[in-house]
Amino acid sequence: MAWYPGAVKMELQPESDAQAAIRPTQFIIHSIVAPWTARRTYEYWRDSTNLESHFAVDYEGTIGQYIGTHTRADANAGANRRADGTGAVSAETASNLSATDPWNDKQLEDLIALGVWLHEEEGIPLRICRTHDDPGFGYHSMFPQWSTGGTSCPGRARIRQFREVVFPAIVARATGKTQPTEEDDVALTTAEIDQIATATAKKTLQIDGVIENPNPATAGENSHIALTTAVRNIETIGRRTEAKVAALTEANNKLIDTVAQLAAGLGDLDPATIVAELRAAIESIDVHITTDLPEA
Repeated sequence: MAWYPGAVKMELQPESDAQAAIRPTQFIIHSIVAPWTARRTYEYWRDSTNLESHFAVDYEGTIGQYIGTHTRADANAGANRRADGTGAVSAETASNLSATDPWNDKQLEDLIALGVWLHEEEGIPLRICRTHDDPGFGYHSMFPQWSTGGTSCPGRARIRQFREVVFPAIVARATGKTQPTEEDDVALTTAEIDQIATATAKKTLQIDGVIENPNPATAGENSHIALTTAVRNIETIGRRTEAKVAALTEANNKLIDTVAQLAAGLGDLDPATIVAELRAAIESIDVHITTDLPEA
């Protein structure tokens, strides 16, 4: 397995030893939708999910590497490892919580240097991937085969930077060319970039993203949680609320029946008895509805 000399090694176990070998043919760049350091990203992979990338690039210019490039990482769905043993090397990049900010200068330099090393070390060809299994360089939302549920990652601003800054600089630094060739297929119009960035985002949120923890009981210890965890929490709240609404409906129906019976028997009951019966029926209702989230 290969370890990038410009990265801080933070090896994930057991994934680094247990996951299948790959022959890397692609480099796919992501945004993690959190302003995390390389160390915090490592802790997230280690403690909170069974997904991971090979690298992370933080705002401060630190690259973390978690798995060797000849071992499968699970950030790219169908590109993680194909039937022929080929697979993609993945890099998460720190971003704001909506993945709308561009890469800063330190991140740009890290991505360019890492891309050149992957070309020289692994032989990844200096072209943008033309299909989902074509060797080359790309970003997460480029092909649906690279995402299980659709994604706009790494975001519109960074897609433009990839096309206009990162990839041309990788080519220039690796070959001495000042401009990519026509075969490198760099130029995209603004409309094309917008279409790529938003097409799947309209249908679904990215499945490997993180969001702010909405539960005040646990947000102090864990300010962000995986999107899948939040979805499960929402589903749990929905089921609990449905059960309590059903119980409230049943109790209200009993109250209505009691009032109807009282009304029908007014001729035989004195006012004190009616009040006592109605109070007893109301006190029998014991339904509490809460919107608190379960612990993340």
